[in-house]
Amino acid sequence: MSSLVIERTLIKDLSPLPDGTVTVAGWVDTVRDQKKVQFVVLRDESGAVQLVRPRTAADVLAANGEVDEIADAISGLSQGSFVTVTGELKHDERVKLGGIEVRIETLVVDGAADPETPIAADSGIDKRMDWRFLDLRVPRNALIFRVQTTFEHAMRSYWVERDYIEVHTPKIMASASESNAELFKVDYFEGSAYLAQSPQFFKQMAQAAGFGKIFEIAPVFRADPSFTSRHATEYTSVDAEISYVDSHEDVMAMQEELLVAAFTAVVEKHGAEIKELFDVDVTVPTTPFPRIPLAEAKRIVAERGYVVPRADADMDPEGERQIAAYVAEEFGHEFVFLTDYDASIRPFYHMRHDDDPQLTKSYDLIYNGTEITTGAQREHRVDVLEAQIREKGMKPEELGGYLDFFRYGAPSHGGFGMGLARVLMLMLHQPNLREVTYLFRGPTRLTP
Repeated sequence: MSSLVIERTLIKDLSPLPDGTVTVAGWVDTVRDQKKVQFVVLRDESGAVQLVRPRTAADVLAANGEVDEIADAISGLSQGSFVTVTGELKHDERVKLGGIEVRIETLVVDGAADPETPIAADSGIDKRMDWRFLDLRVPRNALIFRVQTTFEHAMRSYWVERDYIEVHTPKIMASASESNAELFKVDYFEGSAYLAQSPQFFKQMAQAAGFGKIFEIAPVFRADPSFTSRHATEYTSVDAEISYVDSHEDVMAMQEELLVAAFTAVVEKHGAEIKELFDVDVTVPTTPFPRIPLAEAKRIVAERGYVVPRADADMDPEGERQIAAYVAEEFGHEFVFLTDYDASIRPFYHMRHDDDPQLTKSYDLIYNGTEITTGAQREHRVDVLEAQIREKGMKPEELGGYLDFFRYGAPSHGGFGMGLARVLMLMLHQPNLREVTYLFRGPTRLTP
């Protein structure tokens, strides 16, 4: 005869159930070991619930020659121990934690935790990163990755519904895709290879292959010894590339729609919880996003009292913060496209303006004071590409494989690359990428 098996119920699913027998499992959050009753707050991946166990009177147990083994087990529980409990679900509005409790009938300690935990609520971030699996048990930190999941799913849904093709480009390459200065060189059988800094070349290959519209969400690697709050040596890049564009405006319009869809999904699913745990009101951006040419943005910043140190350089972090403050004041917007970058500070494959070849059809997207995206219309004419390669002091023959993409007919195209962790960091008002990266990699961190 088969016995009745009670399946585990997620804590978030307890409240709608009628009173009756349930089984829950999770980590011990707190124990209140009182003389007549014991309380345990149990937390699983979905929430927390109060468990209760009345103690059997000691004299009654003694008369029967018995020991209250469950009471002893509860008394010995350390924070973080993983237990499975079967008991009676009771609805009681007096219970502060959700108006429900589970009265313990059986308790199994599946995995006891060491009594002294290595991190605490006030531990520094480096210590917390050392013990990241414990750090991620905190509901606030776990929420980050639920938000990330929703954000990515919404972007994929946007693309798939519009007939984009998802690609998975190689992360081991024979040569640089951006700058030789930021390459990780690795042994590759009898020779050497490099970790991909960007899927750029292969995104463009897909346009020459006739894919039309593609996207990828995948890791990239930058050998950049930066210790800033917004840099990592490995991060997740969100990339898209589309054919038949008239200018970078088409790319910007696509990215606006994409972000509106993704932010809408986050607000609808997590907005209230983000407010509760982060005290942040995530807002869905309105379209169109403000657009400011880079030269004009630098003038605006200078009028606000800050001069970007090099006139021929990109906007620096303080400049980004200043132009974002201006846009917030003037337009009430958290996003701004900075456009028309000088060719001297853009890659060779960015297309130039016909009426001013010193300017590129490119942009950076600034969100809450920090750059999250670089995008552009790409140059698809092979003779122009060769000339721009030489202009950058490079040799076309060293990029022969890339140039081959354009020797057999390629449509006009453009795209962008966006840092996923930067978006999450800025959305949730976190101080650095480490907080919103599952396992951060930087110049001095390779573990866990």
